[in-house]
Amino acid sequence: MKTLLILLSLSTAALALDLQGDFKGPAGLQLYSLRETFKTNPVEALDRTKNMGFATAELYSSIPVEMAQLKTMLAERGITAVSAHFGYDALKKDLAANVKIAQDMGLKFAGVAWIPHEIGRFGEADVQRAAADFHEFGKAFQAVGIQFFYHVHGYEFRPVEKGKPERYFDLLAKATDPALVAFEMDVFWVVHPGADPVEYLAKYPGRWALMHLKDIRKGAMTGIYLGSAPLTDDVPLGTGQINWSAVLKQAEASGVKHYFIEDESPTVLDAIPVSAKFLETIKY
Repeated sequence: MKTLLILLSLSTAALALDLQGDFKGPAGLQLYSLRETFKTNPVEALDRTKNMGFATAELYSSIPVEMAQLKTMLAERGITAVSAHFGYDALKKDLAANVKIAQDMGLKFAGVAWIPHEIGRFGEADVQRAAADFHEFGKAFQAVGIQFFYHVHGYEFRPVEKGKPERYFDLLAKATDPALVAFEMDVFWVVHPGADPVEYLAKYPGRWALMHLKDIRKGAMTGIYLGSAPLTDDVPLGTGQINWSAVLKQAEASGVKHYFIEDESPTVLDAIPVSAKFLETIKY
């Protein structure tokens, strides 16, 4: 039995992310990556998360497991839920209940990943409405020691005026209190609308608390402001068009605290290990 335990310990250690390059993380997994597995077998999804070497995770809003049970399942596998996405409408409907969920889960960050709006027409009125709601959300989460954040999704990077550099994200950043509203950069959803993630990391230091590590296929169309793209445009890190050395170097300088691989591709189970391996050896 003692020999078996030693072998299991060595096996688990070998599976952990071994960040030998310049990137030091911490790197976790956005569990939405395994949403299809969660639908049929949540235990398998969490076992896969552990076996791929992730000790931290970000939750998504529709995980089909009761929260208290999920907390136990994560703890049993040595996985810490650092942050979670909540539905915008869910927070509007019952903010206190969702704050309690985040508090019970021991989260450090809680946020939303979509602002309800007319598709293709995200504008200043949406920015102002969201900013007011974000301040309300931010105060409620701040009261229990949790940082609220907004995860960008592409449509916010449409230029306010054609030919001018200012984008609607800039209006949102200016309209929100940094103490109450942080941001999560999904690098895919910055590049997809044609913006530069390095530029935006440098432009708003201290605002980007979290980052989704997601690459975009070489040759994929950009300059689109719909917040949607073919799942096949999502490719493993280092195989797409994003300069990760530049992005990660600036992310560190700008104060990003936690990174999460997110993969929405049809080949996610093969892709995540490729992305993890890329992070282990990247040089700046």
